[in-house]
Amino acid sequence: MSPTIRVAHSPDSDDAFMFYALAEGKLDTGELRYVHELSDIESLNQRARRRELDVTAVSIHAYAYIWRDYALLGSGSSMGDGYGPRLVSLAPRPEDPRTALRGLRIAIPGHLTTAYLALQLYQPDLEAVVVPFDKIEDAVHDGDVDVGLLIHEGQLTYADTGLHLWADLGAWWLEDTGLPLPLGGNAVRRDLGPEVTAQIARDLKASIVYGLEHRAPALAHAKQFNRGIGDARTDTFVGMYVNDWTVDYGVRGRDAVQRLLDRGFEAGLIPDRVEVHFVG
Repeated sequence: MSPTIRVAHSPDSDDAFMFYALAEGKLDTGELRYVHELSDIESLNQRARRRELDVTAVSIHAYAYIWRDYALLGSGSSMGDGYGPRLVSLAPRPEDPRTALRGLRIAIPGHLTTAYLALQLYQPDLEAVVVPFDKIEDAVHDGDVDVGLLIHEGQLTYADTGLHLWADLGAWWLEDTGLPLPLGGNAVRRDLGPEVTAQIARDLKASIVYGLEHRAPALAHAKQFNRGIGDARTDTFVGMYVNDWTVDYGVRGRDAVQRLLDRGFEAGLIPDRVEVHFVG
């Protein structure tokens, strides 16, 4: 019987684009058979902490809690290169958003998301309220929170409903460090062994390259997960988070991951100093 590898990722257009070739059988994966599971990123973060998944999309923040059991695949990153999670509110942008956030109720998409780690580095003095990522804009409009921290497609659509941008954490991180903000990656369980993990790394990279080289069919596959943002915005969103950074972190991308986790440790936001290990 062929080995079966469980691959988990978010039901989002960028992840769907990334895994298109694997999901649709476009690649020769030898003896390995891939079975896909879809779940929101915070659920995947928690499942990875329980070592339930062979290969999974994870927040880079969550990697701080699983690095002894999982390695990061060298392909599959979601980098915010001068852009990223966005803080939005019904109130117009204050002159100094960082100071204005103090003490406010902020809707976040999960405690292990990179968006929340970046927010804490930006302004730690706030009250975080966990809200499903696709309900955060509603929570702001309903007055349940003062500000919402948007990930995924909400980064492109918030202004449609009258929300104002207070800060883009990816832009802040680039200005602060000179590096892109590493939001997510794909992690593989180390105990699968070096041969299997190396093949998984090759297969995932091949899937990403295939999607980029066959953009039209890959986008057609991805748009079924676009939560109604339309074809043009789906193309834009996929371009933001599936690109050269996704094919390979490169030296600068790997440095960005280590820098973010080092900063989190130094600020007392993650428990241990993480030694990031990449496969492929």
